[in-house]
Amino acid sequence: MNEKTNSSDGYFALQVRRFQQLMEEVLLCCETRAAHLSKKFGLPDAELRCLMLFREDKYLTVKGLAQKMDVAKSRVTKIVSGLLAKDLVARIDDPTDGRIRLIHLTAKGRATCEEIAAFIGTVHEMILQELSPEERAAVLTALERLRTSMETVKEKVFS
Repeated sequence: MNEKTNSSDGYFALQVRRFQQLMEEVLLCCETRAAHLSKKFGLPDAELRCLMLFREDKYLTVKGLAQKMDVAKSRVTKIVSGLLAKDLVARIDDPTDGRIRLIHLTAKGRATCEEIAAFIGTVHEMILQELSPEERAAVLTALERLRTSMETVKEKVFS
């Protein structure tokens, strides 16, 4: 525990409970957004998340997707099959290793990714427009600090 807090401090305990409640509410908002995106774009959540990974990389393998999504390769194979059937991704042989198949976006997949990203961007703009410029700056600073704290704790607890 940090020297800044005293575990017997009642106010700190209240802050911990409020933090937990707010994090659960934010997570629920994110889950609701994910469900809305799935419905709006006609893609199961896993396919949508997989598709959006191609914004970072032009080509990915099943193994690479499995690592990025933190799921089994067999699960990724099923997800990719769904994307192939919708003509959102395609497979090609790796020119340097014939044993490896590379997955990439089709033109339709690229357009869908761009549409999804634009929609998410619009939602984020709308959220920030609810805040004054000073509140936006404070929220962004607090979120950056929260992310740093979460990464620090993750290293301590989960490694």
